[in-house]
Amino acid sequence: LCRSSDSSRFMICCDACEEWYHGDCINVSEKEAKHIKHYYCQRCKEEDPSLQTVFRLVPAPGPIPLPEEKKPKKRKKDTPIGGSSEKRCGSCDGCLAENCGNCEGCLSLTKNGRKQRCDMRFCSNSSTRKKDRAAIKAGGRNKKRKRSVTPEVFCNPALEGERQCYGPGCIMTARPQSKYCSDECGMKLATSRIYQVLPQRIQEWSLSPAVGEEQNKKALESIRMKQAIVRATLAELDKRHAELDLLVERAKRCSLDPNALENADLEDEMSMYCITCGHEIHSKTAIRHMEKCFNKYESQASFGSIFKTRIDGNSMFCDFYNPASKTYCKRLRVLCPEHCKDPKINDTDVCGCPLVRNVFELTGEFCRAPKKSCFKHYVWEKIRRAEIDLERVRQWLKMDELVEQERQIRQAMASRAGVLGLMLHSTYNHEIMEKLCAGKF
Repeated sequence: LCRSSDSSRFMICCDACEEWYHGDCINVSEKEAKHIKHYYCQRCKEEDPSLQTVFRLVPAPGPIPLPEEKKPKKRKKDTPIGGSSEKRCGSCDGCLAENCGNCEGCLSLTKNGRKQRCDMRFCSNSSTRKKDRAAIKAGGRNKKRKRSVTPEVFCNPALEGERQCYGPGCIMTARPQSKYCSDECGMKLATSRIYQVLPQRIQEWSLSPAVGEEQNKKALESIRMKQAIVRATLAELDKRHAELDLLVERAKRCSLDPNALENADLEDEMSMYCITCGHEIHSKTAIRHMEKCFNKYESQASFGSIFKTRIDGNSMFCDFYNPASKTYCKRLRVLCPEHCKDPKINDTDVCGCPLVRNVFELTGEFCRAPKKSCFKHYVWEKIRRAEIDLERVRQWLKMDELVEQERQIRQAMASRAGVLGLMLHSTYNHEIMEKLCAGKF
């Protein structure tokens, strides 16, 4: 080996050590390398004798059809099997060898222009191919065997021969590959085993309390407490909704105060940017602009379901049916800009928003400005109803989750002490059973 880094010459890589070798150093030509699938160097072969160079299977072209005048059909039987039209394997030494250029086949190729094979390039596997063809001719057409669709029958060697039926009190001979003479005997034996084993398992279950049962009981108590909290929250929300209705009715009876909007603040000269569209707006009309901008973008999205909401009491969702998509609108009824429009405001309507001090302290007074002109408390009633309905939705979702958890725990508790569970699983408490056995004797 030259061990040089000359990349201008042909090189081949070992698939084991990934070392590159020149083809002329290891006696492998570039043409021969095209037929090699996996190559292993001499050093890797010495370290691991199982490594062998693997050649590719190169399909040879089929025989060239000759005109009918020159080659009649009757003479097909006289054609020698090992002729020039025979397919080669493409992996032996004869197929991979190069033309010698001195034999009659190579010389006739240059003299007459006819394609003939070199005398040194004969396939070494042609003898096996001759045997295969002779076998095909003797046995007729070679057909593929179809795989059977029926499953293979498995025979248990322990159940071969004549055996007595395992049924209680039965003296009949068992059926082939079975322990019983009939299905009735098998059912009788299974029933007797249940009556024999089940009472002891029930006694073991009653003596030692299961840890899983205690954990499930504690989880049930925790879930019931959470459900009670959710019900109390829903009742509180209903109370807030009723108080809001009374507040609105009380505000409607108040008289208008034309001077309520004359008190100008420093905030009226300020400007800000809309959080939805990004435009610069005046702080005085900011709430109204943001509300309308939100409704505009909200109308572009669709929130629907194929089922209509069925909740006792007030319907919080829009539930408008769309025949095109065959869905019900699942927006909150108060906030749906497409199907639920705001009521018309008259000139004599009072704003009625409760006034507060220090953000959270109610003063007991109401805003008596005209509802059309009051931008400070724009759609305050709609926003408060939406807050209540949104909290209701959260509580109902929490209640659904708690009900599902309770169902799973109850199902686990019901299946724990069943007949199948007691027959398949048991925990034998040796201390308790020894005390019981000692007490009996």
